Amino acid sequence: MLSVHAVAKFIGDRKLFADVSFSTLPGERIGLIGLNGTGKSTLFRILLGEMPPDAGSVVRSRGLTIGHLPQQVVPTKDKTVLEYAMDVHEQLHDLESEMHAIGRAMDMETDPERSRELALRHAHVNEQLERLGGYDLEARAAKILAGLGFRDSRFGTAVSTLSGGWIMRLEIARLLLSGPELLLLDEPTNHLDLMSLLWLEDYLLSTTSAMLIVSHDRSFLNRLVTRVLELEQGRLHEYAGNYDAYLEEKARRREVQLASYQNQQDRIRQAERFIERNRYRKSTASRAQSRLKVLEKMERIEAPVSRGAEIHFTFPAPARSGKRVLELHQARKAYGAHLVYSDLELVLEKGDRIAFIGENGAGKSTLLKMLAGAEPLSGGERIVGHNAFIGYYAQHQWEQLRPECTVLEEAASVSGDIPASQLRGLLGAFLFHGEDVHKRVSILSGGEKARLILCRLLLQRPNVLLMDEPTNHLDIPAREVLEGALREYRGTICFISHDRRFINNIANRILVVERGRIHIFPGNYDDYRDIWSKRLEDDRLREDAAATAGEGENRRQSGSARKEQDRRRIEARWRNELYQAKRPLQERLERVEAELQQAHRDLDAFNQLLAAPDTYRDGARVQDLHKDYKSCQARIAELTQVWEENALMLEEIEENFWKARAHNGPG
Repeated sequence: MLSVHAVAKFIGDRKLFADVSFSTLPGERIGLIGLNGTGKSTLFRILLGEMPPDAGSVVRSRGLTIGHLPQQVVPTKDKTVLEYAMDVHEQLHDLESEMHAIGRAMDMETDPERSRELALRHAHVNEQLERLGGYDLEARAAKILAGLGFRDSRFGTAVSTLSGGWIMRLEIARLLLSGPELLLLDEPTNHLDLMSLLWLEDYLLSTTSAMLIVSHDRSFLNRLVTRVLELEQGRLHEYAGNYDAYLEEKARRREVQLASYQNQQDRIRQAERFIERNRYRKSTASRAQSRLKVLEKMERIEAPVSRGAEIHFTFPAPARSGKRVLELHQARKAYGAHLVYSDLELVLEKGDRIAFIGENGAGKSTLLKMLAGAEPLSGGERIVGHNAFIGYYAQHQWEQLRPECTVLEEAASVSGDIPASQLRGLLGAFLFHGEDVHKRVSILSGGEKARLILCRLLLQRPNVLLMDEPTNHLDIPAREVLEGALREYRGTICFISHDRRFINNIANRILVVERGRIHIFPGNYDDYRDIWSKRLEDDRLREDAAATAGEGENRRQSGSARKEQDRRRIEARWRNELYQAKRPLQERLERVEAELQQAHRDLDAFNQLLAAPDTYRDGARVQDLHKDYKSCQARIAELTQVWEENALMLEEIEENFWKARAHNGPG
């Protein structure tokens, strides 16, 4: 279908990539991966013929149809959503126009011979329309639009009223509807919610089109691709299998490369020592010269690239919060006549790591903003718990960065008393290495800005993190770095994400938003998919069936009440079991907390005495006070360590408890 041979591209004197060679086969699904800035989108432009390579060639099979989804598009805006989605085949438009013209001509024609010719042409055009799917084009368009999250009521909406995210969904719909032989997809999942993403995966698995996919979504790549091409340090490396197979094979290759590199370095050092010892002796100079020539001709093995995810770091620990960190009580949110939530009850407890999932427009971002205080309630109450310090990450916060500042200056502005050396290390953990810390914000890419904002957020030491799509704009190594930071983080987390691997690695509870209601389930995304989603769907179907059957409102409410009572009964039993399991450790933790509070009060009293001028009239008393002060400090350090150990054990008990319940079910 498409063959790429020794393609190279330079930006000025800098090599972007060189000697890139690969080919695609019909129906093959290939993942193209690499760090941001390695040239993936540029390679796409070369494959499309929009940009010439500086060396090499691209050969396309005759008549090959290629469909391309770029990262940004500017659509024709004088059409409705459905009209624009269907506007994909120029040939179809020509055939439909000809069909109408033939129909009008047949109505007016009186000559039998001419009528017969028109009828034959009509049949031929009709056959071509059927072959291209012209007669079911609208039905297929409606099905694809629905799968991508468009409701029927939006089909007649003008494209000009859509946001950027919905325009990208519309472009995906057009691309799928056109059915090209080869699909070039550049970050197709960026603007999709989780439900639409799952639908897209299923659709792409069912299509006969070959595809080349650029994506940082590891689960998406894992399910779809059968071959991985990686752009790294200007070269293209090929791996068989999906993303997990790529990781395993790359690790093996890296081990082999590292061993080969180290062996070669040992040989080079031995040769250099021999040359140094023997080059000036008459008897051995010729041998030394021979070794020198061998060294000069030796093809050097490069050291393997170190992986960003292998960086180890520790962010400053946030302050301890109370047990309940945030609550919404009888919360209501409406935009004019549009009611989003009514009588909403939600409690976030210390140590919760909750992923919000649900369709686009269900209200996930609104709920997160309500919790953050960024969106005022229309009714009800928002309660911030004791010592809860909230950090909020929205999808579009780039304006909070100062363009004239450097990366290091932006981080230092919120880092408090963290030493400069440690701050550089933390920035390195977020992939700002060496001179990168002196880059000005104004020249950073979208991914770099997102990493800087996330790093600043953690440096502010909030003990409650609320994050809306934190992985957008991040490549795979940056996502792994963020996952590492959040796994080490000891506070409470609520986040929205469509990256399933990210959810699985971070979440211990799943909050599903639908129909103005929320449902909370223990476990991660896989637990929800395997256990809870089916039960939620069954409940939904029973409710819909009851409503369709015309059951009375009281009966429907009674059924819902019974389900709610059953759910509360099961949860109450679970909470009691968890309470009994945690009780001994919780009591010990409370005793330590009480001792720690008393020790801090004692330390404050010592500070006041040591600050009083009268204290220093008695030298012996001052010595005793200093001794007691140091003893109190040591006691606080000891109690703090005991508290942290017990708190971690308590978290493990709770996490293991809910995971066990998730796998065993509520039975």
